[in-house]
Amino acid sequence: MIARFALATALAAVATPLAAQDTDAEDPYIWLEEIQGERALEQVDAWNAETEAVLTIQPEYPVAKAWAKQILDDTRQIAMPSAIYGDQVTNLWRDAENPRGIWRIASLESYRAGNPEWRTLIDVDQLGRDEGESYVWHGANCLAPDYERCLVSISPGGTDADIVREFDLNTGEFVEGGFTLPQAKSNVAWFDRDTLFVGTDEGEGSLTDSGYPRLVKLWQRGTEFAQARQIAAGEQADVSISGFSVLDGDTRWRLVNRSPSFWTNRFELVREDGSTVAVPLPEDAEFEAVLNGQVIAKLNSPLGNERPGALLAWPLADIMRGSAPAPVAVFRPSESQAIEEVASSESKLWVKVLDDVSGKLIELTPGAGGWTQREIALPANSTIQIAETSGKGDTAFVTVESMLSPPTLYAVSSEGEPVAVASEPAQFDASKFEVVQKFATSKDGTQVPYYLVRPKGAEGPLPTLIHAYGGFRAAQTPKYLTAEPYRSGPLSLFWLESGNAYVLANIRGGGEYGPRWHEDALREKRQNSFDDFHAVADDLVAQNLTTPGRIAASGRSNGGVLVGAVANQRPDLYGAFISGSPLIDMRRYNKLLAGASWMAEYGNPDVPEDWAFMREWSPYQNMRDVPGYPAAFYYLSTLDDRVHPGHARKAAAKHEAFGQTFYYHEYREGGHSVGADHEEDAKRAALLLAFLNREIGSEADTQ
Repeated sequence: MIARFALATALAAVATPLAAQDTDAEDPYIWLEEIQGERALEQVDAWNAETEAVLTIQPEYPVAKAWAKQILDDTRQIAMPSAIYGDQVTNLWRDAENPRGIWRIASLESYRAGNPEWRTLIDVDQLGRDEGESYVWHGANCLAPDYERCLVSISPGGTDADIVREFDLNTGEFVEGGFTLPQAKSNVAWFDRDTLFVGTDEGEGSLTDSGYPRLVKLWQRGTEFAQARQIAAGEQADVSISGFSVLDGDTRWRLVNRSPSFWTNRFELVREDGSTVAVPLPEDAEFEAVLNGQVIAKLNSPLGNERPGALLAWPLADIMRGSAPAPVAVFRPSESQAIEEVASSESKLWVKVLDDVSGKLIELTPGAGGWTQREIALPANSTIQIAETSGKGDTAFVTVESMLSPPTLYAVSSEGEPVAVASEPAQFDASKFEVVQKFATSKDGTQVPYYLVRPKGAEGPLPTLIHAYGGFRAAQTPKYLTAEPYRSGPLSLFWLESGNAYVLANIRGGGEYGPRWHEDALREKRQNSFDDFHAVADDLVAQNLTTPGRIAASGRSNGGVLVGAVANQRPDLYGAFISGSPLIDMRRYNKLLAGASWMAEYGNPDVPEDWAFMREWSPYQNMRDVPGYPAAFYYLSTLDDRVHPGHARKAAAKHEAFGQTFYYHEYREGGHSVGADHEEDAKRAALLLAFLNREIGSEADTQ
């Protein structure tokens, strides 16, 4: 292995990239884009078998799989609130006996007391058995304020496309003759008890180029959907359009949201008769909540004297009357802060703020003199998430955790201190590890934060796994090690227990420092996110904490662009990479499934000016036939109807043609999240551990 990486370093400076592929005709592996094609699936099965043959015989594999399954199925896990419906709370519970989950309900009083008295509503596993389907739960939308009727969404196999059925919360049964929609990528919400907002696949012309609804209709109970009345329409090139309603006190505000691009939205208020009135939010502002007759949104570009990242409020009654009122400031984050989450309760606004990536919770109260704020006393230097808020009363349920501290669920109200409702048990001895936040200097001088975890007392360089995302305003905040990296189960824990190091990198493209952090990696600036990742790796090497060739890059979805690009650019630095449900072929991504919806993030490869910068970093087009190229592991799902499985398949085919080391595992179910249940999640974590050990860990020295 040492010779391999020395050779890679020597060749890195002289290696000539493949000519960037500019037409589909130049791609010899395009046949792998046929998702259910016989030839494509035969190849997938062969790659799966080869990967399992190598990795499942590793001594750590059965131990890691059993341990991961035990952690994931632990019945002492927190029963997180899925939703609060008046004086009741719902939860989806998954364990060894209920791998697909039980949707259940309890009184809010018993839940807050830490002893919920659950009543089962839907057993997802049993429903699948009864109907001969492999259902995955997608959630429920229950109509306030009575919460008697719900729209339940379930997906065969875990695809984004799902089935919608009306459910009676009181009887615990699906409503006979109630609202139902067949499997599709539908946008469905309550207009009132007997009317729905619906956008769905109605055939030609009903979907956008991104594959989402282009029309919004009002569907009356007791009528055929063909009779539904259209009230709004988007353009073919839009991402999507949808209708929804928000109950604010006793007032139901109904809105339609048209999304011309991934980062722009045009909102309209909907009157009782279905006519609409434009809401004067900036197109790139983020709709956050409705409270006290005001719509609250977060700015992503300057508005007057207000800076990007600020929360503003507009009075809805004035808008409904046709005026364009000036907004008022609700909250202005500091330079080191970013607003990550916003939720409303009956009379409060709850804001989760990142301050140098550490979480804080702010309670905001509207009043005649403006908005007053109070910072909630929660453990410092932690990751905080708003789990749910109550519609009646002012309670927010929030989780607090760190890499070494398991999650605790708190009930936070305006009266008294936060109260711990439930805590997950410790799954490992945290005293064996230490966590430190560091900052690396990127190519353009930007300071990039990252979290480093190592065995306590360890000296010198260690094999290191670096995980990042770097896109779509999604901040990467440190979670308990049994859930790091995202969708890899307890991989980081297993890796650390083996004497190695783990890093979570907060590179640009995410939302760690608000809009500017995202905008610095948009489109032609994408290289900044790759430079940030390199900077973190180089910083670790400079501090003698790791060595070139003993670093693995990890990312999923958008992170597939990231790890593919950094492996191509610095094969001297990385020894391996993990790419989950990945985007890779950026020449064709906009033609594959939902890819067209992300052109505002990456660029449009069909526009020559855009492709000119995209071709510089598109992973698929820049894969090189060089010795010592980092070993790759791709994991994904056949039924991912968001990011096309052809991306990973075609990359694997190129590796194979080059004679490079790669591992491949494609589940048939699971959708974009990959694992459909804990058994599959545990298997993936064990495969990834065996891969890392083999390629950059202790086993790498013996090969």
